[in-house]
Amino acid sequence: MAATMSVGALGAATALRVAADSNVGSAAGSMSGARMVAPARRTAAVKGSMKVSASMSHNLRDYKFAPIKESIVAREMTRRYMTDMITHADTDVVVVGAGSAGLSCAYELSKNPNVKVAIIEQSVSPGGGAWLGGQLFSAMVVRKPAHRFLDEVGVAYEEMEDYVVIKHAALFTSTIMSKLLARPNVKLFNAVAAEDLIIRGDRVSGVVTNWALVAQNHNTQSCMDPNVMEAKVVVSSCGHDGPFGATGVKRLRSIGMIASVPGMKCLDMNAAEDAIVKHTREVVPGMIVTGMEVAEIDGSPRMGPTFGAMMISGQKAAHLALKALGLPNEMDGNYKPNVHPELVLASTDDMTASA
Repeated sequence: MAATMSVGALGAATALRVAADSNVGSAAGSMSGARMVAPARRTAAVKGSMKVSASMSHNLRDYKFAPIKESIVAREMTRRYMTDMITHADTDVVVVGAGSAGLSCAYELSKNPNVKVAIIEQSVSPGGGAWLGGQLFSAMVVRKPAHRFLDEVGVAYEEMEDYVVIKHAALFTSTIMSKLLARPNVKLFNAVAAEDLIIRGDRVSGVVTNWALVAQNHNTQSCMDPNVMEAKVVVSSCGHDGPFGATGVKRLRSIGMIASVPGMKCLDMNAAEDAIVKHTREVVPGMIVTGMEVAEIDGSPRMGPTFGAMMISGQKAAHLALKALGLPNEMDGNYKPNVHPELVLASTDDMTASA
């Protein structure tokens, strides 16, 4: 099969993304005394080896930083983080787990600037297993038609007949994070664990949070009470079984809200990816399950090192969340393009994605 290099539909689609990001940005409130500076666009690519810019305005032999008091640094970090905690103490959607499915879900949700999205990730470094392909190799394989999502995000790939290959998985993860986290309606709380769920009646109404290091040391210290984050919708994307895996559905089983968590079956790529997207759903009122956690609750096969289902399952979870919020979404088919030009499900014409 002949291979061709592609960066996807980056013409009109890029224009839509620029317009969309500009609309999202306008929804953000400005900080008093702060001047927001957009990075300058580079209009020409540097060919060949890396070159030092001729317009460099500083001297690398005698480089001096502007002076600052240490207390200012502390205040700037603390004020912003505490403001984020206050803002998201009662939020629209909490996404638990910032792997490829969770990031894809948050990215899709963030296109609507009126939806507040908080992402909880127990690791210092978000991305889950999507920094590498299989067996610690670099390349990421994505089966078609999920490559349309890569086109939208703007990730380059090598195109084969039935799949595409990203030369390093980190290109996908870093690209989607950089675009997602720049949006003013999104906050990533990394190094934060979701210790439990808030349950009111038969509905999940938020998460119980704590610093990840505290959550890992409850058995070595005295009582260290948690914090809480209320949410209209919780999306659980905690991955397959492991030290922090499938924690959302395991907790539902332990309190009797679901009957069992049979665990994923042995590997079958073709069956697994279709099943994961198909069965992405609101498993109990207020809680949607996405990504490999779906395989844990349904006993579906594991899929191994292919990532398309993670992206499309995340997108589907986002539209299920939009439905739960009473907003236009692809699941009901009532999405109106003029609501936001970037709100496009990558595989709306694919039976698997719409199942």
